[in-house]
Amino acid sequence: MPPTVPVPPAPEADGHGPHGYSLPLSPSGRAAMLTPPPWHFSGEITMVDYRVDPDAAARFLPPGLTLGPDPGAAAAVFATWQWCSDSGAELTDPSRSQFSEFLILLGCAYRDEAMARCPYAWVDQAVPLVRGWVQGMPKQYGAVHQTRHGLPGRAGSRRQENGLFAGALSVHGRRVVEASVTLTAPAPNPPRLHTVPLVHSLVTPPWTTPDPRPAPLSASHVTDVEFADIWTGTAQLRFLDTPDDDFATLAPVEVGAGHVFSYAETLVSGRELPTGEG
Repeated sequence: MPPTVPVPPAPEADGHGPHGYSLPLSPSGRAAMLTPPPWHFSGEITMVDYRVDPDAAARFLPPGLTLGPDPGAAAAVFATWQWCSDSGAELTDPSRSQFSEFLILLGCAYRDEAMARCPYAWVDQAVPLVRGWVQGMPKQYGAVHQTRHGLPGRAGSRRQENGLFAGALSVHGRRVVEASVTLTAPAPNPPRLHTVPLVHSLVTPPWTTPDPRPAPLSASHVTDVEFADIWTGTAQLRFLDTPDDDFATLAPVEVGAGHVFSYAETLVSGRELPTGEG
């Protein structure tokens, strides 16, 4: 007879059943795809400021948000991240702790507080995609490529005058966005849209019963923010294809400065923003 394989006790035996911060649930909770916050991020950023049609930007803002004092302010952001939970365990597995991201930022305001709205975002790994949905951040899967920072030799890009940094986003095999920044000088301050809280909509699609309530707004709460080696320069930004007709309305009507910098933050939680709706 084959050896007897011990059978673990039923989940009910431990008093709480399968659990975890996220799906999948398991008796110990360790199968969860996401660790609970805080989450720590360190990254290299290539960012281009641009202007979008204010009317188009306004259509992406839910009730409770306005365009703020600078209608039409926008940015295209390419980022290469390394992240970890409080334990730091993810750092032993680079395939888990590293990912690339592209996102659009729109300047906006909640009451009198300056914020940024992210109507589109793409990442190349599953964990940051699902983590974005928990935050209400509209992450999708795409291929994001960005110039590597700080490499020696003629093929390396350095943060110095005439240093060249570029990024590209492809979705479903189609090139969607490409950008480049040619550096001119160090910058005394970081770009504004990278210094304000992001505001998201906590969308949970109805599955068992319809939910007519509007999605609540949540602003990111971050600590331990660090900017390093900030440079600015001239930029190019092109939208080459359109994943949908709405995305096309956010194409640049004017391209501003480009920025290259290192960045770190700890994402602690979200804070709900009352809107008086519902």
